[in-house]
Amino acid sequence: MNIDPRTPILVGSGQVDERDGGVEPVDLMVRAARAAATDAGSAKLLELVDSVRVVGLLSWRYRDPGALVGERIGATVRHTGYSGNGGSTPQVFVNGAAEDIAAGRADVVLIGGAEAWRTRTKMRAQKLRPEWTVQDESVPAAEIMVTDVPMAAESERRIGLDRPSYVYPLFEQALRVSAGRSLAEHQDFIGGLWSRFSAVAVKNPNAWVQREYTAEEIATPSPDNRMISTPYTKLLNSNNMVDQGSALLMCSVETATRLGIPQERWVFPHSGTESHDTYAIAERAALDRSPAIRIAGARALELAGIGLDRVEHVDVYSCFPSAVQVAANELGLPLDDPARPLTVTGGLTFGGGPWNNYVGHSIATMMTRLRETPGSFGLVTANSGYLTKHAMGVYSTEPPAEGFRRMDVQAEVDAEPRTTALLSYEGPASAESWTVVYDRAGEPERGFLAARTKTGERMLATTVAGDDLARLVADDVAGQRVEIASDGQFRLA
Repeated sequence: MNIDPRTPILVGSGQVDERDGGVEPVDLMVRAARAAATDAGSAKLLELVDSVRVVGLLSWRYRDPGALVGERIGATVRHTGYSGNGGSTPQVFVNGAAEDIAAGRADVVLIGGAEAWRTRTKMRAQKLRPEWTVQDESVPAAEIMVTDVPMAAESERRIGLDRPSYVYPLFEQALRVSAGRSLAEHQDFIGGLWSRFSAVAVKNPNAWVQREYTAEEIATPSPDNRMISTPYTKLLNSNNMVDQGSALLMCSVETATRLGIPQERWVFPHSGTESHDTYAIAERAALDRSPAIRIAGARALELAGIGLDRVEHVDVYSCFPSAVQVAANELGLPLDDPARPLTVTGGLTFGGGPWNNYVGHSIATMMTRLRETPGSFGLVTANSGYLTKHAMGVYSTEPPAEGFRRMDVQAEVDAEPRTTALLSYEGPASAESWTVVYDRAGEPERGFLAARTKTGERMLATTVAGDDLARLVADDVAGQRVEIASDGQFRLA
């Protein structure tokens, strides 16, 4: 096949696990970038980087981290980009870089991300601040190429429903109710799902946790595995206590050929899609569904010209078990297929969850899997917020027949039904989904509820009543009557 010389390809990937700590994020990215150049087989590649795009950082503030990375790898960088918060960013960056390379707006692009959250957390506990690079106001801020995902709808803010560890359990409870499982059955079910993820991490040399856990170990609360928010123990949450970095090197076929990068190192992005579900979770038609994932996934495969049966390798974004189940259900992927696990890394619990940059690692690992099985296809899904913004990517070592293709499918998603959300309501409703948040001593401290009025509107509510918390932990209250007050507090009838 004659390949257009402007065809974009991934040629190198690097991943870094810094277990000794103390290394600042830009240096983790530099290490990963050098590893990516080694992976590509071309030291010259780093010198030719003309655009550095960095996934938004939480463990340290830089005005333009891409400029620092460019300086430290010896590149004359013409363009730097940065992002707000959102785990879908690495895939969005690949989609954008592929378009820019194909159009000639860039030629060699470095996509990097890193977090030193483990180090920062330890130092904060000691009231210490690291002596890392500080860019003052004289340094121009990098272009924000991907903005923050909205995560503060008024219906959530007014009751303090303000973090993923509170929201994803609501999706989990809705999945359990739809599946018809008892509380105990579903706890075993998600323990088994995550146990299979840990088994993949053991085989991934870049995974942060390289130990296989049993379903019982994961699902059962213990001193080392405390309950966070029902039904999630600590081992059912994303693990952000990591110091990790990744780098992806992309260029044109023309440049790779000129540098002598072997074709067996090339991985072609075939397609990329993006979309989002409603920013307010109360407005979603169902808490266990995602029209945006369903539509974006289907269109990504269509743009790549393949069916799901052609996809041999999958990495489904895996911050919490509910995110995996919703995505798998929408994409038509079995949850337990030994021939096609739902992760190539081990997921954000075991592979590591460096905040916004997990997918940088999943794409890097996917490149390895595809090179090991030439001609196969891989699908990467990426997620921001509360199962809110989504990006999909289809990859292969074989070139796309029609070149890289990208689509924003938001118009199609916006045509899907929504639920009317109430900001204030007083009266009876029926329990739809719920979770109980635990304190660090292992005691229930707060409950959150999604409820439906008799006319179908959804209301989010909260409680601190001890008797209600005990019932929410022990009983299946789906469909039971609740009384909601105008201030957003609720009581079980």
